[in-house]
Amino acid sequence: MAPDSGNPGSSDPLLPNRAASTGGWKAALFIIFEGVEVAERFAYYGISSNLISYLTGPLGQPTAAAAAAVNAWSGAASMLPLLGAAVADSWLGRYRTIVASSVLYITGLGMLALSSLFPPPQNQQCSVSADGRRSCPPSSLQTAFFYVSLYLVAIAQSGHKPCVQAFGADQFDVTDPKESVARGSFFNWWYFGLCASATVTVALMSYVQDNVGWGLGFGVPGIAMLLGLLIFLIGTRTYRFYGSGNGGAFSSVRKAVRAWRKGSREAGSVELERAAGERAEDDAVVAEEVKGMARLFPIWATCLLYGVVFAQPPTLFTKQAATLDRRVGSSFQVPPAALQSFVGISIVACLLLYERVLVPVARRVSGVASGVTMLQRIGTGIALSMVSLLVAALVEMRRLQAARDAGLVDRPDEGVPMSLWWVVPQYVLLGAADVFAVVGMQEFFYDQVPGALKSLGLALYLSVLGVGSFISSFLVSVIDGVTRRNGGTSWFADNLNRGHLDYFYLLLAALTALELLAFSYFSASYVYRRKPGNIH
Repeated sequence: MAPDSGNPGSSDPLLPNRAASTGGWKAALFIIFEGVEVAERFAYYGISSNLISYLTGPLGQPTAAAAAAVNAWSGAASMLPLLGAAVADSWLGRYRTIVASSVLYITGLGMLALSSLFPPPQNQQCSVSADGRRSCPPSSLQTAFFYVSLYLVAIAQSGHKPCVQAFGADQFDVTDPKESVARGSFFNWWYFGLCASATVTVALMSYVQDNVGWGLGFGVPGIAMLLGLLIFLIGTRTYRFYGSGNGGAFSSVRKAVRAWRKGSREAGSVELERAAGERAEDDAVVAEEVKGMARLFPIWATCLLYGVVFAQPPTLFTKQAATLDRRVGSSFQVPPAALQSFVGISIVACLLLYERVLVPVARRVSGVASGVTMLQRIGTGIALSMVSLLVAALVEMRRLQAARDAGLVDRPDEGVPMSLWWVVPQYVLLGAADVFAVVGMQEFFYDQVPGALKSLGLALYLSVLGVGSFISSFLVSVIDGVTRRNGGTSWFADNLNRGHLDYFYLLLAALTALELLAFSYFSASYVYRRKPGNIH
């Protein structure tokens, strides 16, 4: 084994030599719970979980436009890792990419906090809401600076997301039987740590943002990210580094250029012949990599609607919850974004049940080391997401009826007399779906890509969520335009008591049912790559 650069003798302080005691659960748990991953999730969900409230509040955007903007940003943050993973696998290495993207992340978060502190334009008139809050229209400079900062965070995610998880999985040697089994559990515990962090973040930061201020609400995630990076650097000596192999998808270009430069300098027939041989070998490697990636396309494509469902909790689920009676006790009111913590609570509980109960039972029945196959796990998650949408649609029908019965259809500032607990089941079901679908996709795309493209494999899983967010943004924009035509009322009207989120949820449930049929068809004929220690 060698450092990321493939040079065992590298003296680069970012690329230490491997010690005999590196890797395994010691290093993996350090990366998950003590290093940049928990901090990064704290930072990401500290922004994304309540972003729609900031857009419809301080920035004054309509509900449909805000939902589309959140989905577009989430899509970019999930798609850009395809580029970051290619750079890491082909050139920079995972460790360097993690460090560089973390620095960029901290910069973006600092700028985001600063953007929320811009003073309002002097000529603008401010309004006071029903709850006594003063709202001032933002200046064009503040809006522009906000979006630049927001997308800088998305760019930082491009290197961070695929590399940290792949780097954690690298701590287990797939050729060792015990470590190979442990790596399967790693993806479960990885998601456990991620969701535990997200659950705390959503509950804490949504309260700070709604009740203290957005400057502190955006600033605290930046501080958390800085601390996470420092801890990650301190733990460097515990990590296991692998050589980059053939260098990934762009290796042939890089090696061909190096070979041509050697041939030009030495002008010898032997060197030119060797360069030609290297290019031919690299062409064969790239062809094999492309073939291996093409096998994954049908599975990837039939998971995309799950990404659309995944985009709903921080957008329309949150706006739906904001209309309900969220009082707990005599004075405390739960922030609507905080209800997303039920997704995390459900994930943590279901992961423990999955790992400790379902897997041992399924292992005895099926004879598969992981209990169920990776594709069976993903399919189960897609089915559960469809059930979550059906429940959300039924709850929304009940909410609309409650608003009509109470005479609140045209009084959107007043809460509907319906408890927040009505929407909790849709969050819980979606959390259970994530345990199957999201973790299943993480393991599937990491395991099934060619050996040199592990970061790119995890970026493929993220791209499912990214493309799903773009599809959600597209659907919201198109449906909003169509339903507003000729003076009609949008399904996503700012006054949700006159909207029809229930229709949108039913549409997504129907599309998910079709997706599940297509996924079942392609997964039935999929042949797993055979690897040492892989029972498939």
